[in-house]
Amino acid sequence: MPVTHGVAGSSPVQTAKNLLKLRGFFYFCIMIKTKFISLLFLLFFCKTLIAQNFISQTIDYDGNSREYELYIPSSYSENSLSPLMFNFHGGNGTSQGQIAISDMRDLADNNNVILVYPQAIADPTDDGSLNWIFKGESDHDDIYFVDALISELSSQYQIDLERVYACGYSLGGEFVYELLCRLNNKIASGVAVARTMGQYQYENCNPDHPTAIMTILGTEDYESNYNGVVYNGVTYYISAEETHQYWADFNNTDDNPIEIELPDYDSNDGSTVTKRVWENGDSCVSVVEFRVNGGEHDWPGSFGNMDINSDDEIWDFVSKYSINGLIQDCSLSVTNNELYSDFSYYPNPIDSYLNINNQLNNESIIIFDLNSKSIFESELVIGNNTLDVSGLQSGIYSVKIGLKTFKILKK
Repeated sequence: MPVTHGVAGSSPVQTAKNLLKLRGFFYFCIMIKTKFISLLFLLFFCKTLIAQNFISQTIDYDGNSREYELYIPSSYSENSLSPLMFNFHGGNGTSQGQIAISDMRDLADNNNVILVYPQAIADPTDDGSLNWIFKGESDHDDIYFVDALISELSSQYQIDLERVYACGYSLGGEFVYELLCRLNNKIASGVAVARTMGQYQYENCNPDHPTAIMTILGTEDYESNYNGVVYNGVTYYISAEETHQYWADFNNTDDNPIEIELPDYDSNDGSTVTKRVWENGDSCVSVVEFRVNGGEHDWPGSFGNMDINSDDEIWDFVSKYSINGLIQDCSLSVTNNELYSDFSYYPNPIDSYLNINNQLNNESIIIFDLNSKSIFESELVIGNNTLDVSGLQSGIYSVKIGLKTFKILKK
């Protein structure tokens, strides 16, 4: 049966999308022309260098020879299972272009994760644009292409099928929602950058399991409007707030998110970041938003906001989860932050840095090992504190701030 996501031609859906494209065109040409040209320059000159370390592969599927870039980490071993990460380019983009803005090879090598950057094919209902979701009536459905690709790769490599992840930019982010809604039995967790959910996804989403999801969204994104897209009284994309509320409700998380103002490391990028976390979901999953205040249609850390690195945040988030929920003990997640009115902390588990947002004068932090021995002490300033705990060995620690104590896990 044909699958329809919008109607081709002069329908309200297409008209709304064309209006968004037109607004985006003027916005990029006038407001951020220099940045856009710089990005194109980066993509052009990085393409050859990047491709040298990837394996260009094809798979015959549904009458098409589908292309994808595959990266096998240097740490890969046939004797252990490796997570699998899909990274999807934006509308009319390329896998090489996505690699240029989101090169996760270092993360892959350090964490033994296999990377896949698939390539969309031409959409005949949208003037041949390279789309994951066709704009007009068609029986084409890339959900099944991804399903086939998982099966193909798992037959060739030792893949942990409980830890298959997806992230994507713009239309690629929209496709991540599609995967989490319709291929939920195969995808453990996902991240959408620069896109809210489509109304059709909101109405038809049917996940199989509690699903950890994260977004990175700019409040001034005129390509993918933060407040959704409504045209002639018809909603085509729901707002960021509605997107997060859907997943918070589905996962049965806490009603109100924890909000953390992240350090403004780059005061010249014209934006700041607020991290919002809905905790205590079923199977200990969470819903997270990195709200880029003043942010545009960007991939933070590559272009746009430079206070966070999207690649690092994406992996730090999804890697905590399998298809069964939080991998570590639930008690080690940041589940009780809402009880601490004087401070908040993240992440947990920790790689190298523990961030404390402190609101009290003359406060300090003490970290104890399992033998109750003090192994780390530091004074806290009011506001954001970034503590280097890379010297700690992997394990569970107790942290005391004032009269409050909580546990952290050092990876």
